[in-house]
Amino acid sequence: MTSKTIAIGILKAVGLLVAFAILMYLLHQIQTIIIYLLVALITTLIGNPILEFFKKRLKFNHLAATVGTISFFILLLLGLIALFIPLVLNQGQNLSILNTVEIEKDIHNIMNQTALFLESHNIDSKIVFNQTKLSNFIDLNFIPNFLNAVLGFISSIGLGLVAILFITFFFLKDRALFVSGLKKLIPDSHETQILSSLDKINNLLARYFIGLLVQLLIVFILYLIVLLIFDIDNAIIIAFLCAILNIVPYLGPLIASILAAMLTMISHVGGDFQTDILPTTLYVLIGFWIVQIIDNNLSQPIIFSKSVSSHPLEIFLVIMIAGFLSGIVGMIVAVPIYTIIKVIAKEFFPNLIIVKLLTKNI
Repeated sequence: MTSKTIAIGILKAVGLLVAFAILMYLLHQIQTIIIYLLVALITTLIGNPILEFFKKRLKFNHLAATVGTISFFILLLLGLIALFIPLVLNQGQNLSILNTVEIEKDIHNIMNQTALFLESHNIDSKIVFNQTKLSNFIDLNFIPNFLNAVLGFISSIGLGLVAILFITFFFLKDRALFVSGLKKLIPDSHETQILSSLDKINNLLARYFIGLLVQLLIVFILYLIVLLIFDIDNAIIIAFLCAILNIVPYLGPLIASILAAMLTMISHVGGDFQTDILPTTLYVLIGFWIVQIIDNNLSQPIIFSKSVSSHPLEIFLVIMIAGFLSGIVGMIVAVPIYTIIKVIAKEFFPNLIIVKLLTKNI
């Protein structure tokens, strides 16, 4: 090997690294557009069954069905805005989680009442509080930063809604055109397998995302019923926040229960701890746990098992592994990514025993 060959190899390697760095920089610069594309793709997957309903049931042509689907999304969005924005504006000032000074004072109040309750039962409250290190959780200055980040994300999505709907419109309208263009790009030897994989992935993920929305709606309604039964302030907002947390499998419901318990105690901070705050909080927690039992045994098996054709234990293990590897984000995207991998494996490696076992229902 000559010095010239080595030099050329080094230059090629450096060139590849520079090209990769430039590509990563460009992707970073257009990350908002990439997010819009991903959201539009998910919206398209959800919209495909609606599009087919307009075409098959209502006999719309393809363009009219596309317009009808986008109109459905717009009406749904306007409905959510009409429901929640006025509610947040009217009750936001009263919602304790928006005022860190008040919530800290309320928590100190609750801790003092808890201490009196423990002392009345001959339990040393200082030992309990020291062991649980509750004082570490009193500094809630992170809440405004967190809320600002959430509101910033929502506002950025709000500004991009027109772009997302515009992209979704063409994804739905020109689906056949995209497939035709894809056929020209992929090798003829793998065309059937790739197109079959894309079709199955589209159907499975569409069913999954629609099922997920139905699950969140069911959980929201059940949470709301529990909170209304016990006359909790801002029940709709709390139920909505707790339902959204269910997007994170297994961990989300636990956080939702803790959040509901905290807000229940804070909303009853003026009452007696032993006869009002403690019983009401326990009842709300029991209600939330019953909702989770219903969700875990009815909603989730139907959505995760039937929609993506996977066994509940299989899904549980996939979510847990994804959580250990990539945290909360991994848990959220675990099922869609696992479904895509299964479909591709079935098309390209159908004779492998493990693939046969995992994909027998696809």
